Amino acid sequence: MASLLIVEHERQLAETLAEFFERHGSHTVTRAHTGEDAIAAFHASRPDLVVLDTCLPDMTGFDVYARLRDLSPVVIMIGGPGDVPLAVQALQSGAESFVTKPVELDHLAVAAERAFEKVRLRQLNRYLRDRRSGQTTSPALGTSTVMRDFAAQVDVLAAGDGASVLLLGEAGSGKGRIAELIHARSPRKAEPFVEVNCAAAAGHALEVALFGQDVGSNGNGSAARVGLLEVADGGTLFLDEIGELDAFLQGRLLRLLDTRTFRRVGDTREITANVRIIAATNRDLVTEVNEGRFREDLYYRLGVMPLYLPPLRARSREDLAELIRRIVEDVRPNLPSAPRSIGDDALDRLARHAWPGNIRELRNVLERAMIVGRGAERIELRHLPFEVRDASAPNTEHYVPMTLEETERVHIERALEAHRGNRTHTASELGISRATLIKKIKDYRLNPRAR
Repeated sequence: MASLLIVEHERQLAETLAEFFERHGSHTVTRAHTGEDAIAAFHASRPDLVVLDTCLPDMTGFDVYARLRDLSPVVIMIGGPGDVPLAVQALQSGAESFVTKPVELDHLAVAAERAFEKVRLRQLNRYLRDRRSGQTTSPALGTSTVMRDFAAQVDVLAAGDGASVLLLGEAGSGKGRIAELIHARSPRKAEPFVEVNCAAAAGHALEVALFGQDVGSNGNGSAARVGLLEVADGGTLFLDEIGELDAFLQGRLLRLLDTRTFRRVGDTREITANVRIIAATNRDLVTEVNEGRFREDLYYRLGVMPLYLPPLRARSREDLAELIRRIVEDVRPNLPSAPRSIGDDALDRLARHAWPGNIRELRNVLERAMIVGRGAERIELRHLPFEVRDASAPNTEHYVPMTLEETERVHIERALEAHRGNRTHTASELGISRATLIKKIKDYRLNPRAR
């Protein structure tokens, strides 16, 4: 339940608006009919949202807003019909929305919900900013139900020490971070965590790096080389970009998973591998299997406990705020004079950005903003790159009215396209079961490629 201050000189309209919010949103509403009364009421109740008429008996709504600006009110302004300059002035002054008279209550309700979303984000930002570091025992993955469930799955995977883990998700979605977290929460946490990027090397070079090499097997009499499997003994070997492995190395890895033994290149002796394998890829391995580029038996062997990481665009604003706070804390030790936190307007703008590069892109933007903002207490809107400041504002120029059913159909269709028809990944991103997704595909007569 939120609190509102309705500032409207037309008493009947003020009552209509107040009754609407009290009845439909169960909000607490305070009424004021003059500018001075509005300022006094705001100081007394500190409402979450102010619905402010531009024309008042003793001053303009802009005068009221100016006197409250230092307290950062969230404001929707109401003005006469067709007054475009007034609407522009309201938005340039910092108002969230401008609603014309006669007021359409449904339109006002939509504007208010957008404003309340900003209020909730501000409240979360204050909570995160004020929370003492070290209060939690482990890094938070998010505050939403989806991410709390995801964190619970991470804990289950960490406890299942013997099973391989397959992390799936778009590039930059944080698979490496989750692999480290699984290791850190597992019984192997005191042992090595070794990361190998399977796309960084290929063929013989990658084979030697992983499995090692026997004395003189390369023909020049060099000493034996210990592979990363032996370096990771007792701990975890993280194989990033597992979809890039060639067919020969896929076979060697499958044998390792089946027998828990391996041989160095050029050697006949079996070496026991006490190591847990965590693999990750942004490829659709089901497609890779169907098209013969990835071994089906290896896919099932790795995917004993698969985990799909949702992209940033599928995460809540609260989860994004938590992630931003964590990145700022991680980066700041390397930039001593950088901002310690993030301002509300900057956070709101970051929360609107699409983030096609996911966490990797977000981290780059925050690092850049912290460098630009050196000496400031907080990251402000002016510190963000132009493309984020400019492109993140919602585009309403080409608004097309759609029913809720049409919106859902289009959203599901786009999610299926993004995952190239993979129903398991699509259902995970949408937060529904695979069976529910299949039913909706049938109901909406969608025709994705079957996976």
